[in-house]
Amino acid sequence: MNYSGYAYLVGYLLLYFAIVAGIWMWRLNRRQERPPVAEKLLRAPGEALRRRIEAFDDTLLFHLVGSALVPLLVMVSGLWIIEQLTPSARLWSLIGLMVVLAAVLYVSGWWLMKTLNKRRDHYLGYFGERVVGETLEALQAKGFRVFHGVPASEATPPFDIDHLVIGSSGIFVIETKTRRKQKARPGFEEHKIIFDGQQLVYPWGEDFHGLNQARDHALWLETWVVQILGRRVPVQPILVFPGWWVEEHAVGTVRVANPKQIAAIVLRNGPVVTEEQIDLLAKQIEARCRDVEF
Repeated sequence: MNYSGYAYLVGYLLLYFAIVAGIWMWRLNRRQERPPVAEKLLRAPGEALRRRIEAFDDTLLFHLVGSALVPLLVMVSGLWIIEQLTPSARLWSLIGLMVVLAAVLYVSGWWLMKTLNKRRDHYLGYFGERVVGETLEALQAKGFRVFHGVPASEATPPFDIDHLVIGSSGIFVIETKTRRKQKARPGFEEHKIIFDGQQLVYPWGEDFHGLNQARDHALWLETWVVQILGRRVPVQPILVFPGWWVEEHAVGTVRVANPKQIAAIVLRNGPVVTEEQIDLLAKQIEARCRDVEF
């Protein structure tokens, strides 16, 4: 291929990329159109993860095009440079180009797979929060107020509480962890998580992931409730694992459960909060969660 051939190929690739960028910008601008409904909605289960997935989808086309375009540009540029060399230098230059191209292809593939896996993890978490959200609907029928994705924007760093349940029996912060099943060690069942009061025992190993998060979110909410009610109300953190059989061999500060076990934890206490206090808290929390736009 002569110089003009390379120039045409590079020009075509750049034009293609410009068209893709134009389509992407058009798609974003369409979201700025005036919606037919101006009212903001309450957050549904997994709202924060839904927004992350949407952000990933907005840039996914660029990830796909970039992972294909960069190696191709490296190859075309390298071949053009090699064509300018003397015949004796071309062989080693070609070998060097193949090594560089292989490295670029590996990095591009790794980058793309990392991006796609992150989106896959976000979708898994989103689906898990939807499962827990549906389970909590039964508590709403019993008079409990249920909120999802409650933002703690004034915290450092800011975070969202996956689910918040308020009723006469107390206030409950529910954090969802959706974990994939893996091959079990000898003597362990693949579908079971055990909480020994200190750590989570999975079929493949032990860790503390999620316990501190649930506890810290509950402590933050306790402090916030004092500002609203003028008195301290204990907030019970619950760490929930959809799709797993969960056994508590000891009860710790954080309760660990399957979604179907939540009701038993929430309903076990007597009256802790009055109806007036529930209404006051619910109004404040609803104002935080009503931010979903068209």
